[in-house]
Amino acid sequence: MTHNALAIAFRVIALAFVASVIVWLFIRSLKHSEDPARLIFKWVLTIPLVCILLLWLAPFAASSQAGAFIGVPLVAGCGVIMAAIWRHNIADMIAKPFGSLYDGGTEAPVPTPFYSIAQAKQKKGQYVEAISDIRQQLERFPTDMEGQMFMAQIQAENLKDMAGAELTIDHFCAQPGHAPQNIVFALYSLADWHLQISRDREAARRDLERVIELFPDSEFALGASHRIAHLASTERLLSPDERRKFVITEGVRNLGLRRAPVNVRPAEQSPEEMAADLVRHLGEHPLDGEAREKLAIIYADHYQRLDMATHELEQMIGHPNQPGRLVVHWLNLLADLQIRSGADFEAVQQTLQRIVDRDPKAAPAEIARRRLALLKLEMKSKETSPAVKLGSYEQKLGLKQGLPRR
Repeated sequence: MTHNALAIAFRVIALAFVASVIVWLFIRSLKHSEDPARLIFKWVLTIPLVCILLLWLAPFAASSQAGAFIGVPLVAGCGVIMAAIWRHNIADMIAKPFGSLYDGGTEAPVPTPFYSIAQAKQKKGQYVEAISDIRQQLERFPTDMEGQMFMAQIQAENLKDMAGAELTIDHFCAQPGHAPQNIVFALYSLADWHLQISRDREAARRDLERVIELFPDSEFALGASHRIAHLASTERLLSPDERRKFVITEGVRNLGLRRAPVNVRPAEQSPEEMAADLVRHLGEHPLDGEAREKLAIIYADHYQRLDMATHELEQMIGHPNQPGRLVVHWLNLLADLQIRSGADFEAVQQTLQRIVDRDPKAAPAEIARRRLALLKLEMKSKETSPAVKLGSYEQKLGLKQGLPRR
């Protein structure tokens, strides 16, 4: 193969490479252009200039004198024309990396649903139209939690359609990929709507029991059990607007003329009756931590049975999946009951040390360390000082004449 053939082949390969680069740049810039028609017009002017440069300078490549005489003015003229055509694009190419630090650049935003139109229609009372707009957004984003909860809220609170709201929540809970706290929130909201709108205590109970079924032996199950234990009675739900009736018994007449003081305070429930009610309540709802805490306080303060109070609190402390803040609260309460009941220093110290051992770097651990440092002073301040019996002195000493005999 002669030298001329190699030169021609090299030029053809170079021309093909340049053409492919130009085509790639054209397609890429066209996709990201804000004005495609203007960009096409610029490329229509640029491509002939490039072809002229490549074809016109090729015959003079062998002769350096002719190439320098004709090529330099030609390249300079084409460069000026191309700079005039592409000056704005070149400036954007230089400035965009710096501007992208503030405005995000040309990266397309993540598509998200919007419900502002539906919210405006809800405020105007156009509830059916608002649900229609929400459904249009859910067609594009079928698993969006905000849209499904918004639609269920309109169905329950505005349209009073509890069956539709329940169907929407069921559809949301059946979708895979939702976080457990979102499903619990949806079921809690449905239970609240059943209580507030339809006054259906049993339906609310079923909603909370679903939380226990879906997430057994978890913190969510404990919270649902606590809510079930404190559900209002059906009679209270059916008459929320009725004024509560208070029975007032007739008081003591001529109270100011009586010699002996009369106790006019209303009779309060005795600790024995409160303990019996709490034991009965815990028999039905054993996971009610609030009731068990009250029972432990009664055992320690009234019955002086620290062992029984400790047993009640330890049941909650040792329960799995118990929230950490509640465990710390019950350990501090156990330490308080131990101090009030006269337990020794080592027992109280071990109880507070359990808080530190749970998470030494947490804030409750630091508070427990401070309490441990001042524990002896705290226990000493709770000690009852012995009563000092005073002697008997003569009455009306200041009315006697003369000084009294010592």
